Amino acid sequence: MAPRKTASAAGRKSAVKTQKQDLESGRIAEFDKKAELTAYREMLLIRRFEEKAGQLYGMGFIGGFCHLYIGQEAVVIGMQMAQKDGDQVITGYRDHGHMLATGMEARGVMAELTGRMSGYSHGKGGSMHMFSKEKNFYGGHGIVGGQVSLGTGLAFANRYRENKAVSIAYFGDGAANQGQVYESFNMAQLWKLPVVYVIENNRYAMGTSNARSTAQSDYSKRGASFGIPGIQVDGMDVRAVMAAAEQALEHARSGKGPVILEMMTYRYRGHSMSDPAKYRSKDEVQKMRSDHDPIEQVKARLIDKGWATEDELKAIDKDVRDIVADSADFAQNEPEPDASELYTDILL
Repeated sequence: MAPRKTASAAGRKSAVKTQKQDLESGRIAEFDKKAELTAYREMLLIRRFEEKAGQLYGMGFIGGFCHLYIGQEAVVIGMQMAQKDGDQVITGYRDHGHMLATGMEARGVMAELTGRMSGYSHGKGGSMHMFSKEKNFYGGHGIVGGQVSLGTGLAFANRYRENKAVSIAYFGDGAANQGQVYESFNMAQLWKLPVVYVIENNRYAMGTSNARSTAQSDYSKRGASFGIPGIQVDGMDVRAVMAAAEQALEHARSGKGPVILEMMTYRYRGHSMSDPAKYRSKDEVQKMRSDHDPIEQVKARLIDKGWATEDELKAIDKDVRDIVADSADFAQNEPEPDASELYTDILL
């Protein structure tokens, strides 16, 4: 598998300066040229990869469910830029972006999406169930909210081992209403576990607006009864995400217990590839794209500050497109698992 160029977590962090007040809302990280370019490239890789995945799904190369992350890229990249080596990531079914952000190779992710033997779960997991122990990525889970209790378990192991690692558990606004989420909150605060709960509020739980499905739509307050602090974050601005992530990770890592980060974000596509998204207007989607797109915000700053030209950014886009095209070609030409693999990698 050919390696792709990516900045280390330490390299990303060294290029950014933020204030040091604990759990303050509304902060914006100060990005230098290196940080802006890193954020641009990493978010663009997710965007182009997801666009290609959508194409392959339409052509029949990807089966089952497929939930795209287009529009939400700033959340996972901003979080990743603040993390340290050893921190773990676990998420739900809208997971391709999280995999790429942790450094998993585009070839391996695409091969898994297309059910090939060289995929991260050897072609058995598909879109929602792939893992990488090497990258501390613990899935991809299809059960709504199921990853929250598992992420809490990772945090318990970290506390037991005293390894200073933090578990980052991602879930959506719809999953935030699941019962096991609150059982996890209770345990995490009771034992002061090093976990950051990231609620990716993209406004719609499948096809239902959260205004119609939840009694408390400020998800940052969901841990209030347990004494868990929360911050509402502009999830379309990678700088805001990183600033909040740094605070939350330090809080959890220092033994103060869990934090909830509500990321105010937006998905441009339907809930899954089978969702025509008729529950919202095209004008609503277009306004988010034109006014708040996370990648276009970084692009505008790079050009305005003279840190990159249009041609230089086009060259980055071409490089990213080449990586994605290579991953698609690789995946389509790899073999599917042999029938003998049916009983391997199974917990009996």
